[in-house]
Amino acid sequence: MNDISSDGYAHSEIETEGEFAGWAYWPGDPYERRSGPFYRKREENGEQVCAFRAEPRHMNGAGFMHGGCLLTFADFALFAIASDELGEDNAVTMNLSGDFLGAVPPGALVEARGEVTRGGGKTIFVRGLVTGNGKPALSFTGIIRRLAAR
Repeated sequence: MNDISSDGYAHSEIETEGEFAGWAYWPGDPYERRSGPFYRKREENGEQVCAFRAEPRHMNGAGFMHGGCLLTFADFALFAIASDELGEDNAVTMNLSGDFLGAVPPGALVEARGEVTRGGGKTIFVRGLVTGNGKPALSFTGIIRRLAAR
């Protein structure tokens, strides 16, 4: 297992090519790079937005985005949404739950936005919405636990 304790959520790299050039990603998480890849950026209003493009490999047998892919993206979004609260700290997901609201077709722009509903300590509560081409696909809530420094 790679030790990424020095690569907190404040440390990102910037994509230099393609549709998401200028967007940030976390290089210390190979699973997210293979699953998405997933990106984030801060909008002018200060809000974090996360995004990726739905590809055929993200689809289920019915031809729509697999629910596991949506939840994996929501887990990524938890940490992006809470990144100001987390600062340099690492954390883990304690709980993630979601309600599926609609299907996401291949080629869709998948985005997530949300808010920290409670923070300030070791436990951070987040809620958000994932959309596909602007249509609601998944509402989610999650709890993040800040890790003690090693």
